Amino acid sequence: MMAIQLQGAYEIGDVAQIEGCQKILEATIKKMAKDIGDKYIDPPNTTDFAIMFLPFEGIYAEVVRKASLLDDLHRNFKIVVTGPTTLAAILNSLQMGFKTLAIQKRSSEVWKILGAVKQEFETFGGLLDKAQKNISTGLNQLDDVMGKRTKAIQRKLRDVETIGVAEAKLFFPESDNNTGPEDDN
Repeated sequence: MMAIQLQGAYEIGDVAQIEGCQKILEATIKKMAKDIGDKYIDPPNTTDFAIMFLPFEGIYAEVVRKASLLDDLHRNFKIVVTGPTTLAAILNSLQMGFKTLAIQKRSSEVWKILGAVKQEFETFGGLLDKAQKNISTGLNQLDDVMGKRTKAIQRKLRDVETIGVAEAKLFFPESDNNTGPEDDN
């Protein structure tokens, strides 16, 4: 009803009536904003703002024309005003904002997991170093046994006469699968 009176005042050019209708419209919009804020804004259960949808472009244009009114609605009531042509854009931007927020939350989880993996990898690297040292020590001991000890035994056995393979099998029957140095050819 107010929109019709305001439009009529614009058509006839009655400045006093235009100003009166604008004041009534502004008071009505502020009351609606307060009601919306009181009913629907409840952080952390809801967002810390709400959207006021004005279903007619004329009313929306009149509210947007007054920057001080938009600022007042946002500052005092946490209300964002939208009309038929802007509703889709606002909803899309809100959706993108919420998706970005969700991604940010997930990225912090990913960083924590990567931190845990890094710590585990450092532990794994330490264990690999320790295993490498143990293997190196084992190889050095094997070299000692294969090198020095084998040569020492061979020196002591140098004067001992070798017997034939068949006769040796009598002493070592389990060595039927002879894989001695003669079989390597």
